[in-house]
Amino acid sequence: MVLTQHLPRQFRQFLRAKDLLSVQKESRRFVAKKFTEHKENEQIRNIGISAHIDSGKTTLTERILYYTGRISEMHEVKGKDNVGATMDSMELERQRGITIQSAATYTLWKDHNINIIDTPGHVDFTVEVERALRVLDGAVLVLCAVGGVQSQTLTVNRQMKRYNVPCLAFINKLDRLGANHERVMKQIRSKMGHNAAFIQIPIGLEGETKGIIDIIKQQAMYFEGDCGDIVRYDEIPQEYRAEAKDKKSELIEHVANADEKLGEMFLEEKTPTENELVAAIRRSTLKRQFVPVLVGTALKNKGVQPLLDAVLYYLPCPHEVENYALKENPTTKETEKVVLNPARTKDNPFLSLAFKLEAGRFGQLTYMRCYQGVLSKGETIYNARTGKKIRISRLVRLHANEMEDVDEVRAGDIFATFGVDCSSGDTFVSDKRLELTMESMFIPDPVLSMSIKVNNSKDRDSFAKAIQRFTKEDPTFHYKYDVESRETIVSGMGELHLEIYAQRMEREYNCPVTLGKPKVSFRETVLAPCEYDYFHKKQSGGAGQYARVIGILEPLPATHNTKLDFVDETVGTNVPACYVPAIMKEFIRMSEVGGPVTGSRISGVRFRLQDGDSHCVDSSDLAFQLATEGAMKDLYRDANWQLLEPIMTVEVVAPVESQGSVMGMVSKRSGIIVANEPGLEWFTIVAEIPLNEMFGFVGELRSNTQGKGEYTMEYARYSPTPSSRQEKLHTEYLESLELQTRQQKKKN
Repeated sequence: MVLTQHLPRQFRQFLRAKDLLSVQKESRRFVAKKFTEHKENEQIRNIGISAHIDSGKTTLTERILYYTGRISEMHEVKGKDNVGATMDSMELERQRGITIQSAATYTLWKDHNINIIDTPGHVDFTVEVERALRVLDGAVLVLCAVGGVQSQTLTVNRQMKRYNVPCLAFINKLDRLGANHERVMKQIRSKMGHNAAFIQIPIGLEGETKGIIDIIKQQAMYFEGDCGDIVRYDEIPQEYRAEAKDKKSELIEHVANADEKLGEMFLEEKTPTENELVAAIRRSTLKRQFVPVLVGTALKNKGVQPLLDAVLYYLPCPHEVENYALKENPTTKETEKVVLNPARTKDNPFLSLAFKLEAGRFGQLTYMRCYQGVLSKGETIYNARTGKKIRISRLVRLHANEMEDVDEVRAGDIFATFGVDCSSGDTFVSDKRLELTMESMFIPDPVLSMSIKVNNSKDRDSFAKAIQRFTKEDPTFHYKYDVESRETIVSGMGELHLEIYAQRMEREYNCPVTLGKPKVSFRETVLAPCEYDYFHKKQSGGAGQYARVIGILEPLPATHNTKLDFVDETVGTNVPACYVPAIMKEFIRMSEVGGPVTGSRISGVRFRLQDGDSHCVDSSDLAFQLATEGAMKDLYRDANWQLLEPIMTVEVVAPVESQGSVMGMVSKRSGIIVANEPGLEWFTIVAEIPLNEMFGFVGELRSNTQGKGEYTMEYARYSPTPSSRQEKLHTEYLESLELQTRQQKKKN
């Protein structure tokens, strides 16, 4: 059945006269037709569904699509019908039961358009969450009633803070054994630091979950029918009335701490009306000073419709979020912020941001968010970065892997187009004289590398196409050819990340590949400042080369040990300004080539150019590049170098009886336990472990916990490697160089 109580009366009469199949078809057609009508800004919501892995994001999205009439029947993420959830359109997603790519869709609820992006929960695909949150106005943070606040929940919370995205919290899986919404609320307040309170509480837990109590309206909600699509309102059961009253007082107190108007009423001991309380919750949620917490179980079809209502009540519409573009001031050369006008009219010039690229059936599919103005099919836009002119021949809205053509899009819409040659993060404008660009998204650096080899040399062309596509779609997936080892190296956010791409190459390009042993992306830095003075001179007839560079290479603070800094401190004309870019370019190139300890990339250093010398005839860009190269090689010899390794935050959940062996595993791998949460049957530990020590962890964990233990890990920071391990890695590096030299001599 489909939900009909929010449809017009004449349409409900039409539904009653049809059989079930016709009802479903007409309902979907009605929703699609209604969506094409242009809404005002107040009737639009752009939201993301984000959470830790296996918290029920995709199942929740499936229910949302069903109750809003977008799909006619529900399917499960790991269902027995082999259909899979609508938003998991990739075959690999359905086989593994995880979300790999963020998927966009749109639907209609109470005459409001809701654009939804379902994001992955696994840390290896964290860039999908980054780019979704960059273009969304609000988010639903899903938490498991058993797992609570987990490692990736904290990561998602940091991402929301980075892009200033207001959110609702939805405690899912109340039907699971061990569900405890009160414990999750404590974790939201303590671990995430949110001012949060319940606006709903459950009627029963685990197998006894019967319904939900609305704290604001002080009434019970029961979800009846085969799929929970009939919402019945009733009085609160006698045994829950005292708790419901206490929770309302607690809610008012927490909102009063965040909202000035309600705070004044609270001090005057006035009781707010239902409308006043809802308005106060909305104001404080939009300012990210309060988080409303809802409860339910998506799998058992309870609590989804009230969540949709909460999205309309408490999350912002496009004009309530201040979006801005960047513009360079021609006189001061400083970047200024320009606030964009979200009105859905043609009075303002068009401006949009490309936040995701995907290879579709008809070429490159570019996902965009329109921030200002209107774009119609057939119009011309410009890439603000390249200045390239593009004619838009087709505009589509997306529903998972399905596309629906539209004639125009307006400010606040999320859409896609074909045939646009661009990179992720590019800005598009209707007039290139605007000189406006949108701030791009944060892209984390890869932490793990593997060699990759094509099984059949005949598939090299397919392999090249796959690599070209994947590196363009995913900015965290890197590829390079190592000249010394003569191996192709791919880098990403983890083993699963690279394994997924290897499987996609075989499935989508018929190109089987073999991944080599994982290699950690170490970094190298200096421990103390070291001076350099290198003079390059070649004057033996013909065009000469003359350049000298003098300065200091010094370490950056530990909090910036993944960055590079170049500072020009020269005074006078000893080093002409026209040669400084060549020096900087060579310094960056030498840093990427690698340092003296293990040949890893150099980071966390500042290259200070203080002085030098030049010749009016023989100096050139090449001469100063060669001088910089010589200076860096001298620094390899003279400076005190330190190896940095990625440290991962690892969260392990396992049965209580295996706690001792799990703790032993962590300490054996040089891990530091930062949190330990005991439970009656399960315990959770959070530890910081070097990534280089994590290989084989999953197999050992399963054997020590009889297959019951689970773990997740995410990148935390780069930290100095212990001297004993650094010496061992340095020795191995020297031996590999010697072996390569011998092999090269044999070939010659």
